[in-house]
Amino acid sequence: MDKLPKIALPAIVIIIVLTILISKSAITIGSGEAGVLYRTFGDGVVIDEPPLGEGFHLVAPWNKVFVYEVRQQEVFEKMKVLSSNGLDIQLDASAWFQPNYGDLGRLHQEKGEMYKERILLPAIRSAARSVVGRYTPEQLYSSKRDAIQNEIYQETKKIVEDQYIQLNEILVRDVTLPETIKNAIERKLKQEQESLEYEFRLITADKEAQRQRIEAQGKADANRILSASLTDKILQDKGIEATLKLSESPNAKVVVVGSGESGLPIILGNN
Repeated sequence: MDKLPKIALPAIVIIIVLTILISKSAITIGSGEAGVLYRTFGDGVVIDEPPLGEGFHLVAPWNKVFVYEVRQQEVFEKMKVLSSNGLDIQLDASAWFQPNYGDLGRLHQEKGEMYKERILLPAIRSAARSVVGRYTPEQLYSSKRDAIQNEIYQETKKIVEDQYIQLNEILVRDVTLPETIKNAIERKLKQEQESLEYEFRLITADKEAQRQRIEAQGKADANRILSASLTDKILQDKGIEATLKLSESPNAKVVVVGSGESGLPIILGNN
């Protein structure tokens, strides 16, 4: 019994030390994350081995693990840029990106945990200034926004593709022009729309006039052909046919067949 306290005390100390070591050595990598191992008594950042994946890991307590999010992320940026004619433009954009999983160690060693602020955002600003500077405010406001978005993406991608960053998309959220320029562009667009509408009405009226001229010309040609084909004999035959039909009417009482001035029969006694 006298020896029990002497054995228990070291055991308790050992258990406490082991608990501390395990707590310091146990690393849990969350979903969508990866860890970069740093060996304090080795070569520093491990770049020739894959990053630590999701789940539970045991590492030496004197080493460190830097955890990075490796799923797709989004970063927002508001920028003031200049158009081709030197006007200030407010551009709101966002980028979808993620670090290259296989190069996570090199990213940590060369760029650090603040790689977004050091690499990605400056690249977006540089590309945006370069691209927007090629366009006028009118183009930025209307038809060229999709083209601008694609060009900013392509130029940003060229900058970051060797920086261990995978750029998935650049989205131009908003383009804000000075109020006076915006109002002037809107007036110009409205005038252009009204002009196009007026031209459409003129074209429609011209087509309708052409249709009426063609229709009138057709009627005139038909009447001319008909007049040329009507002889006295034909007119007399047509008159006889009409007279015979009238004679069959119950209202016709007396039909005198003779020669009038027109050579047609004469009908008498209608009620």
